[in-house]
Amino acid sequence: MGLPRFPFVTIHDDPLTDGICAEGEWLQRCAALQRPSAHLWRGTEGLVVPRRYTALPGWAAAVAVLPPGRVQVRASGGGLVPQGEGVWNLSLMWPVPAAAPSGTDALYAALCDAFAAAFARLGIVAGARPVDGSFCDGRFNLAVGGRKLVGTAQAWKRVAGVPVVLVHAVFVVTADPDALTARANDFEARLGTPTRYRADALTSVAREAPGVDVESRTLQLIAERFAQLVRPGEYSDRF
Repeated sequence: MGLPRFPFVTIHDDPLTDGICAEGEWLQRCAALQRPSAHLWRGTEGLVVPRRYTALPGWAAAVAVLPPGRVQVRASGGGLVPQGEGVWNLSLMWPVPAAAPSGTDALYAALCDAFAAAFARLGIVAGARPVDGSFCDGRFNLAVGGRKLVGTAQAWKRVAGVPVVLVHAVFVVTADPDALTARANDFEARLGTPTRYRADALTSVAREAPGVDVESRTLQLIAERFAQLVRPGEYSDRF
């Protein structure tokens, strides 16, 4: 199984206060319309964590010291992921024959290959691999020189009775990897866990390919890679 062709990629210019809720709405629309949907977006400053974190003894105290809404809980597994300025997400979704996961490794590989092809146009050489010490580590990170640049995830479910798959990627464009790691480590410490992340396990597009307008250029290349072009330049809708 590979990725479908997406008619366009919607780029959300304004930060989303609740990306998890937004993904739920997009999935509802995908199921209702029976067609693929793709979104590039960033969240407000905060952290997204898996539901298992809420069972930790230090959860209530760790969340209480942060402004409301800064910590969001997702239903899927994985680990902690910082969000905010300079951290972007790609959410791909489409109807599938059954809700049971199938061909997940092939989807991860296709996602990583597409990102690697987009980054290659910036002169960045990236490949799929785990990165020890990175937050939300996995076999299908996309890494540059041993440092994580993109994290990936999948969720298979039924929405309004329709089997759909959500393929998600989070990637660091202009955010400071040191600051992101410090924020993640601070929260883990408040939770009372022994988990700590290494700042040198993370990188950003801006570090690997510094230049003018690196964020807009990166989004353009990713949108072009994932969208089915009808005419040159018509690769996205912007909201």
